[in-house]
Amino acid sequence: MLGRLGSFLKMSGASAFLVGGFLRDAFLSVQSRDIDVAVAGDAVALARRLADGMGGAFVALSPSHGIGRAVVRDEDGGEWIMDLAGLQGTIDEDLARRDFSINALALPVDQWLEGNWREAVLDPFGGLDDLAAKRVRATSPGVFEEDPGRLLRAVRLASQLGFRLEPDTARLVRENAHLVGRVAPERLRDELLGILARDGARGAIEVLDRLGLLCRVIPELEITKGVGQPRVHYWDVWGHSIHAVETAELVTKGHQNSPIYFMVPWTRQWADHFTEEVSDGHNRRTILKLTGLLHDIAKPQTKADDATGRTRFLGHSELGSEMVEHRLGQLRFSARGISMVSRMVRHHLRPSGMHEKGEFPTARAIYRYFRDLGDVAVDTLFLAMADYLAAKGPEVTPEDWSRHARMMTHILQVGTEQTKPDRPAPLVTGHDLMAEFGLSPGPQVGSLIEIVKEAQAAGEIDTRQQALDLAAASLGGRGKGEQ
Repeated sequence: MLGRLGSFLKMSGASAFLVGGFLRDAFLSVQSRDIDVAVAGDAVALARRLADGMGGAFVALSPSHGIGRAVVRDEDGGEWIMDLAGLQGTIDEDLARRDFSINALALPVDQWLEGNWREAVLDPFGGLDDLAAKRVRATSPGVFEEDPGRLLRAVRLASQLGFRLEPDTARLVRENAHLVGRVAPERLRDELLGILARDGARGAIEVLDRLGLLCRVIPELEITKGVGQPRVHYWDVWGHSIHAVETAELVTKGHQNSPIYFMVPWTRQWADHFTEEVSDGHNRRTILKLTGLLHDIAKPQTKADDATGRTRFLGHSELGSEMVEHRLGQLRFSARGISMVSRMVRHHLRPSGMHEKGEFPTARAIYRYFRDLGDVAVDTLFLAMADYLAAKGPEVTPEDWSRHARMMTHILQVGTEQTKPDRPAPLVTGHDLMAEFGLSPGPQVGSLIEIVKEAQAAGEIDTRQQALDLAAASLGGRGKGEQ
């Protein structure tokens, strides 16, 4: 693909350089299909001609900044994304405006296919040494003032590559953290989700906090620090929330040859479930980690001692759900993403509270749970497991955790069986009920249908006559035509 790109650019007569992330990843032996090219001349027009000439699609990314994109497929059907940007001055001047040394690398496109292309790389800021040392270093003291979005990008890039922030760069981030307020909400959202999407997200979130960034993006987290909890919790509210990010990540990574995570009900079905993209380009696993961070966000506002002196957080789930809706709305999350996180926060205690005197929940209770939570019913069960592990911390005992995990597994198995697409057909329809009892269309018919469905799912009825008898009992024994 790069050969075709080089041939096209050579024919066009444009002076072009591979730059940025693609070249960085090439040195790290990371395969990438995202190519950044700096070209002399009209990059937008060139990207359009490139897309047309290679049978791809053109996207005008930012015409005002001279950036165009060509999306092209290779012989194997793989998609390549080529972003072309106009050179701002000379290539050295262009590189001087880039954020980090490991991104301020350039190579003439026509030299890529030569065996000694590494020797031809332009590296005015020591990016190759930083790649070798696995560090992220700013190209100049002013990079964050020029673009405050780079503050979170620095942390995300370090997390993505497994690098560390160079000390002076970390200091610059901390000194400029107040500039985050100038960043577009959509970009803050994307950088935060990009950080949460990586393995080891808890560590990156802690770095965000130490640099003074996290609570500027989510101010509600600040007052969770130092808020004590009852003895059943190992950490305060802040520590618990941070560790819930970690345990949400771990309960959705399989058994991991671990005696703790071996008890998590993990199958290929749930692996596929948590890789489903659901909001703002991210999957359920990332959204679950975000929910872990936010699930107790209202505990400081609801903390109180009851008549026995026991610390309680009554209503924190409901208030937290409202706070999450507001904050994620401010960050321009998608409507689906806001709804998912808000519902999980509101109901995160429900799975653990469904049992009675240590017994497994009834089939009827499980049916209601899956009915009420819909597409986040499974996710909320995994959140409940993450919440439990984050509460106990290093004091978790195999016996208690096994009991909790078995209950979550039971709810998951019964609930998914009840909601299978090939489950038995309804025993009666709305038309059946209207004909049998002389009812008119309306909410009453819907309520009867739900009563019957719930009883059928619970295994209490399995014939049409039993369904009609149950409906009659719900109507007070009323027969057809009786008002």
